[in-house]
Amino acid sequence: MLNNTLREGGCLCGAIRYQIEGEPFDADYCHCRSCQKSTGSAFGAWMDFKTGQVRWLKGQVTEFASSEFIRRGFCDKCGTSLTYRHTQYTDYSTLSIASLDDANQVQPKYHIYTESQLNWLVIEDDCERYPQGRSC
Repeated sequence: MLNNTLREGGCLCGAIRYQIEGEPFDADYCHCRSCQKSTGSAFGAWMDFKTGQVRWLKGQVTEFASSEFIRRGFCDKCGTSLTYRHTQYTDYSTLSIASLDDANQVQPKYHIYTESQLNWLVIEDDCERYPQGRSC
């Protein structure tokens, strides 16, 4: 059955806009040091879609190779962190939940890389926690 849910989002300055059709197949909080540094926050909150669900409406992300297989996408005008791309999984698109126009529409299901969670950050939720990545 086709899910006709449409969501839109983009960067802080509006130079980049996207639309997503349907539900994410996954969503998580990532506490790794790379997400902390690239987002300028205590953690990243990411949502995963099949690439065909994402349509870029305006502009395009600039990517930074943060490791051998990982590309982090951002707006080259305002610096908003927008995407996370693993080059070995070309059929997946990972976008920042916070970049949605209504970020309350998607809630992460679990925490990864909690061994890097900042000591002063207290999160009281019922989500599963994984010291490193999560195996599917």
